[in-house]
Amino acid sequence: MIKKYMPIVLVVAIFAAAWAVQRKTDMKLMPDPENFRHIADGKNTALYILSNGKGMTAAITNYGGRLVSLIVPDKDDVPTSVVWGFDGLDGYINSTEPYFGATIGRYGNRIAKGQFQLDGKQYQLSVNNGPNTLHGGKFGFQHRVFDAVQNGDSTLVLSYVSPAGEQGFPGTLKVKVTYTLTAANELKLDYEAGTDQTTIVNLTNHAFFNLNGEGSGTISQHQLFINANDYTPVDEVLIPTGKIERVKGTPFDFSRSTTIGTRINDNHVQLKNGKGYDHNFVLNSHSQSTPIAKVVGDKSGILMQVYTDEPGLQFYSGNFMQSKNKMREGQDDFRTAFCLETQHFPDSPNQPSFPSTVLKPGEVYQSHSIYQFGIVK
Repeated sequence: MIKKYMPIVLVVAIFAAAWAVQRKTDMKLMPDPENFRHIADGKNTALYILSNGKGMTAAITNYGGRLVSLIVPDKDDVPTSVVWGFDGLDGYINSTEPYFGATIGRYGNRIAKGQFQLDGKQYQLSVNNGPNTLHGGKFGFQHRVFDAVQNGDSTLVLSYVSPAGEQGFPGTLKVKVTYTLTAANELKLDYEAGTDQTTIVNLTNHAFFNLNGEGSGTISQHQLFINANDYTPVDEVLIPTGKIERVKGTPFDFSRSTTIGTRINDNHVQLKNGKGYDHNFVLNSHSQSTPIAKVVGDKSGILMQVYTDEPGLQFYSGNFMQSKNKMREGQDDFRTAFCLETQHFPDSPNQPSFPSTVLKPGEVYQSHSIYQFGIVK
């Protein structure tokens, strides 16, 4: 009887050993949680590790609600870290680029001159991007410490209460962000918020991706598809003009999979002073049943598909990365990462034709996005 079942036991042992090696390899790519034990904004910070048991691992810190690391297998089943990050909290606190992996709020993207009117009242926000407000202001959610509850191996719930008047926004806003890794190698981001006073909300995540692995060079040869026939052109300070224009015949046409670097230096009149892509795309569909974007790493074969119920997607090609920050795997050099930020449109509070970002008392703000990983051989 023992001999009869020995092969099965042996197979199980081999798989268990292989998984242990894989898990050990994954963890080597992870930063040390001890490097994230600090006090910031008057609260304790920490690093939380999630795993789906299928070769996908994520690290999140409650400082800024940040995705610190994301590890997925490449075409050769090698664990690959696809998100730029620092090996400790000090890197995030002192970075010249404050948004690496952060939960963005209260308002993702730009608001012209940091001003808007709501219910007949004029509001002035913190200005931190030339004449404009970017990503919630100088001390937006990227610098706030969230309360964290880890539910099992694969889910982390972060919550934060933004007091009335923070960065100039009206109303007390209660925010919850849930990170989940699924068995389908998905990173799910679920946002929820409520307010006690009419306000504006536009939450997103600012992960910097390189699907060939962080520190592997530029993203210019990544293949990108965006399911959008239109985009919102911008002025010289990257504020939407209010128009919605076709991508066809422009450098913004990713309706067929296209190498990111193919037209990135073309037509600087349209690309303005952003030195590349930093534009909102008007999605054709946002029902979460169809990918709104697909990206393939040319060296790794890693495929990332994005799903969302948001109407817009900001594609940023790493134009303002200036080699000023020492990351886990080298300097943050020009165009060595890209961002795909699911969102409502930039400057919506000042653009009546854009989808509304107004949230009223008694209403529940909800937003859902999925980053699913696979391989293309």
